[in-house]
Amino acid sequence: MERSPGDGSSPSPADQPSAPSDPPDQPPAAHTKRDLSSGNQPAGPGAAGEALALLTSFGRRLLVLVPVYLAGAVGLSVGFVLFGLALYLGWRRVRDEKERSLRAARQLLDDEERLTAKTLYMSHRELPAWVSFPDVEKAEWLNKIVAQVWPFLGQYMEKLLTETVAPAVRGSNPHLQTFTFTRVELGEKPLRILGVKVHPGQSKEQILLDLNISYVGDVQIDVEVKKYFCKAGVKGMQLHGVLRVILEPLIGNLPIVGAVSMFFIRRPTLDINWTGMTNLLDIPGLSSLSDTMIMDSIAAFLVLPNRLLVPLVPDLQDVAQLRSPLPRGIIRIHLLAARGLGSKDKYVKGLIEGKSDPYALVRVGTQTFCSRVINEDLNPQWGETYEVMVHEVPGQEIEVEVFDKDPDKDDFLGRMKLDVGKVLQAGVLDNLKKGNKEPNPMVQLSIQDMTQESKAVYSNNCPVWEEAFRFFLQDPRSQELDVQVKDDSRALTLGALTLPLGRLLTAPELTLDQWFQLSSSGPNSRLYMKLVMRILYLDSSEVHFPTVPGTPGAWDPDSESSQAGSSVDAPPRPCHTTPDSHFGTENVLRIHVLEAQDLIAKDRFLGGLVKGKSDPYVKLKLAGRSFRSRVVREDLNPRWNEVFEVIVTSIPGQELDIEVFDKDLDKDDFLGRSKVSLTAVLNTGFFDEWLTLEDVPSGRLHLRLERLTPRPTAAELEEVLQVNSLIQTQKSAELAAALLSVYLERAEDLPLRKGTKPPSPYATLTVGDTSHKTKTISQTSAPVWDESASFLIRKPNTESLELQVRGEGSGALGSLSLPLSELLVTDQLCLDRWFTLNNGQGQVLLRAQLGILVSQHSGVEAHSHSYSHSSSSLSEEPELWGGLPHITSSAPELRQRLTHGDSPVEAPAGPLGQVKLTVWYYSEERKLVSIVHSCRALRQNGRDPPDPYVSLLLLPDKNRGTKRKTSQKKRTLNPEFSERFEWELPLDEALRRKLDVSVKSNSSFMSRERELLGKVQLDLAEIDLSQGAAQWYDLMDDKDKGSS
Repeated sequence: MERSPGDGSSPSPADQPSAPSDPPDQPPAAHTKRDLSSGNQPAGPGAAGEALALLTSFGRRLLVLVPVYLAGAVGLSVGFVLFGLALYLGWRRVRDEKERSLRAARQLLDDEERLTAKTLYMSHRELPAWVSFPDVEKAEWLNKIVAQVWPFLGQYMEKLLTETVAPAVRGSNPHLQTFTFTRVELGEKPLRILGVKVHPGQSKEQILLDLNISYVGDVQIDVEVKKYFCKAGVKGMQLHGVLRVILEPLIGNLPIVGAVSMFFIRRPTLDINWTGMTNLLDIPGLSSLSDTMIMDSIAAFLVLPNRLLVPLVPDLQDVAQLRSPLPRGIIRIHLLAARGLGSKDKYVKGLIEGKSDPYALVRVGTQTFCSRVINEDLNPQWGETYEVMVHEVPGQEIEVEVFDKDPDKDDFLGRMKLDVGKVLQAGVLDNLKKGNKEPNPMVQLSIQDMTQESKAVYSNNCPVWEEAFRFFLQDPRSQELDVQVKDDSRALTLGALTLPLGRLLTAPELTLDQWFQLSSSGPNSRLYMKLVMRILYLDSSEVHFPTVPGTPGAWDPDSESSQAGSSVDAPPRPCHTTPDSHFGTENVLRIHVLEAQDLIAKDRFLGGLVKGKSDPYVKLKLAGRSFRSRVVREDLNPRWNEVFEVIVTSIPGQELDIEVFDKDLDKDDFLGRSKVSLTAVLNTGFFDEWLTLEDVPSGRLHLRLERLTPRPTAAELEEVLQVNSLIQTQKSAELAAALLSVYLERAEDLPLRKGTKPPSPYATLTVGDTSHKTKTISQTSAPVWDESASFLIRKPNTESLELQVRGEGSGALGSLSLPLSELLVTDQLCLDRWFTLNNGQGQVLLRAQLGILVSQHSGVEAHSHSYSHSSSSLSEEPELWGGLPHITSSAPELRQRLTHGDSPVEAPAGPLGQVKLTVWYYSEERKLVSIVHSCRALRQNGRDPPDPYVSLLLLPDKNRGTKRKTSQKKRTLNPEFSERFEWELPLDEALRRKLDVSVKSNSSFMSRERELLGKVQLDLAEIDLSQGAAQWYDLMDDKDKGSS
């Protein structure tokens, strides 16, 4: 670099006149030492000093042998000594390198001009006039200011560390109560600015400066924890980097500049010389790790994309935009290949030259990418692609470093840097985030759970689609249109847009016809759309809604007129809720995933030489919910037989998305997809078809869908529970018997705490594991929510609706528990009134209505009554089952055969009690199903009641394969089991079997012997297995007492 003679730097010793006999490069200090040693000086003090220095040196070398002596005295092996010696030598080597680097850097900064001239073999007066740096200008005037301010900055740092940082450290941990800074000196070497580069023409509202800073300081900071005699510190540090300073915005008032932003464009280089206990950080391995951790901390707030913002004027606008500006763009980096790399691998102590195992590191600011390793190749081909965000152009650089992968330390093979500004000038980067390849854009439009896609326009960054899409809207005030512009592969997003549909309500003629700016893309990326909304009006004068007299919530003209005008200042308190017309119109869709056939095989073994099968499972998506079946291992014709249930509305256009995947350890393979429109299912109520899987060569899926419409009557509840217990599969959750719809309108008189503001209440509705949280109403004791929720109910007799009213930040305000059994005894299964919260303060107005879900296509004949039979009367049934045609008859025909009035009177229980069983053959699954419901009036032999359980055995087999057993109930004569058991066997074989049912009890805690309480044996050929009816059977005595 060029230095002016009058820059104020002190003359170096080389510039002073010397004796003619001096060598040109010998400093004058050498003559002084030579003259002193050549004179006849007295030997007193000098000889004593030399002797003392000799003894000190000998003592230090003697101390080195102390660890060796101690290791021998303790009995340690020589390996420990060698390891310690290697560790010390490594630490010494790193330490010497750091000190050598510090000395060289200080010498360069102290006498940069002389050393440069010496390197060029010419004096400072002989530098040619053409040596200049037009882009980077010198700022020696700024260095002089920093040098003069440096001592005062040191005083400020000392006060900051001792008065602010040290007390904070002492208070952070009891073990650091004696922490103190014993020495704080910034030294005599100030920070230097080697050059300033101004970037003109970037923007008229900002000034861009690049400061090339270099700090090679003799800083010394020592700390001590006196309690533990621990000392540590820093003695010397290097920091080099390019600091960008942005002065923006430029304003018309003083101080002309609104704010100053500072950040490092690239990670600066850092080298720290530790002292005291922190000397351990100079050990090889820890040295680079410690410097990296410190640099990561600096990069976290002062390296792009992070920046330090200092506002210079109050009430500065767009502070957030200045602190975190949008990226300038995205650059796609294709790491293709390298050629002619150096060979770093050596064998047999370097006699045999190998190759290299190269990999590349790509850095742009704080973003780093590492390629894969190519083994033994000097011309590797990676073929990898990376995408990085670019925040500053010009300034940021793409840095590529190539290394040779080794087990210990990777060898350096080369480095390349490329300015992002040159990439921009070359036209590689454009507004649609493309590299050398044009995109294939398509558009996805979504409103809630409805998604529609446009066609793909190939190899075009200015596509024209000209397609129309239609959506049904429920509430345009709260819904949004989500637009995603993606590549044809759906993996890369080219732009996005979220548009609140409320904007259409305020637009002229409810129409928006304009360009829309895309986010997550370039600044010039836009999308042209025309949005038209039309409101659906209903002429109420031509439509009459029937009302049921006495229905809670029905409109009553007399009651309305009696309350009209009762209050002038406030409206009358409503007696019933006023939900909208959509409340309570939901249906339940029961999805039965049966089986699949001819799926493609995705599993490969031995590098693809051996073809396996697949481990398929099914994913379902509908109404914002997702379901997943179990995995069937190694089967191209799997059978799942799983049932899923979801609450659906009658909104047109809904679709059930079905995808089949092969389960793998890493990424699951795609086996096909299909879609089912719910319009036909909701209209007809039933769908049972084989679906051909799309986007795959082969495969089809058997799916059964049924719409369940809630019925406001409890007469069929027992029948529904019985049918659900029969068709319930072991792999699925318990089927729903009812649908609960809850409309929460408002609350009043919520409790207020004295001296506090009104709460901000919200409510939580919970049934079982399902919850719904309402919106929060700000600061009121009478919130109006107007929200509804629906819940699937599996056991209406035992479940309950739990309501919790809480305040945002103020805790519980009240709760309510409503057993659903109360709804079963009401007219229309509905409650619509005010409910008092359990704390006595506050009420809520809600409507809860229950609908029983009756399946019309279950294929099961259920009975709403239970027969009671003794084992001897089973052969006297007037109508015997004739075979399979009864089982496969349709459900409507079976339901017509239900006779509620002809149920026989239950016979009294026998002396040993009775057991209630359901025995049924499930023809679709080819399974014999038995449900053990309960026992009653069991015999008590001892002082305490028995601990009964039921054991089932399918005779004539007596092995464990056909044996089933219920759980054990403690100390009861009337146990309730409700447990289901299955046997896979054909119908003709089931008719040849007998079901042995034994009720047993544990005889004692320590004994394996079981006490037989009673048993019954059912001949399956004499039972109508198509009925699926629950019956009571008398238990018989048996003299044999076996063990289970």
